[in-house]
Amino acid sequence: MAIVKKILSILFRVGISIVLLLFLFRQIDKKSLLEIIKNADKGYLFLAFIVFFFNYVFCLLRWQMLLKAIKIHIPISRIIISFAGGVFFSLFLPSTIGGDLMRSMDLAAHTKRPREVVATVFLDRLSGYIGLVVLALLSLFFGWRLLEDRIILISVSLITVLLIIILLVLFNKTIFLKINKYLSGLSSGKIMGSVMNLHQEIHLFRHHKKVIFKNLLLSVFVQIITPFCFYIIALSVGLQINIVYFFILLPIIGAITLLPISIGGLGLRDATTIFFFAHVGVSKNLAFAMSLLNFSFIVIYAAIGGLIYVLTVHHRRIQHHQSPPLQP
Repeated sequence: MAIVKKILSILFRVGISIVLLLFLFRQIDKKSLLEIIKNADKGYLFLAFIVFFFNYVFCLLRWQMLLKAIKIHIPISRIIISFAGGVFFSLFLPSTIGGDLMRSMDLAAHTKRPREVVATVFLDRLSGYIGLVVLALLSLFFGWRLLEDRIILISVSLITVLLIIILLVLFNKTIFLKINKYLSGLSSGKIMGSVMNLHQEIHLFRHHKKVIFKNLLLSVFVQIITPFCFYIIALSVGLQINIVYFFILLPIIGAITLLPISIGGLGLRDATTIFFFAHVGVSKNLAFAMSLLNFSFIVIYAAIGGLIYVLTVHHRRIQHHQSPPLQP
């Protein structure tokens, strides 16, 4: 029964992506879209591709920082393998959550410390979301005179409120216990036990304030890369608008794409890009072209990640029969 539910869940998300894409392709001029992509400046695209790579580099370093904080000392090469697998599977699984699940399982099998590994991946994702909200707020503050759009203001407010709720649930003991008590009547004891364990592991990081601060600072840099990359893609297709718009809109688009309702964010990312960039005067064809070019980078890097993951299968199997190289 559980397998059937998982299959139906995946099919539902695939269906959402297909429906969104079909809807979008009916809204735009396909010939014009192909012309825009075909005539995109290759030099700008190559630069954007290189800039996009640093997104993965900083995310990898951010995760390694958290692993070291709880004394999971393993070679960076081993972390790269798990991270690469996560990048690959995030292309086919719901949003980025699927990729997070895969890298958690892979590294947990190697370290034999699943609870701690899951906690680092969760905090890694949370710090990324905090960086996203911080960037959106700062950009909106400094660029409000350029925009002054009520929909954008509401969107930024919603992702900020969501962050506040998440932080209160995680780090306010009273609120957590009340929610835990309520959910215990709806969920199995096993699920709630896992939630409690994760909560305990997360609280271990309260003793690593310097690590958390550096992690959050790195997260802001990570979130800066995506709008900057998108801006370069915009230049490649001949679109010249204020870069501030990208720093305001991309965090909102990124937050919505995190929702696990599509496969790899496909369709959802494109629809939100078209919707929000329309508020700053960008045509549907140009917005869709930017989104598809950005997605092509994701596909290429996911393919590289998958190659790394597949080529190291034998190496990982050998490691599973050995003691992980942990230090006290």
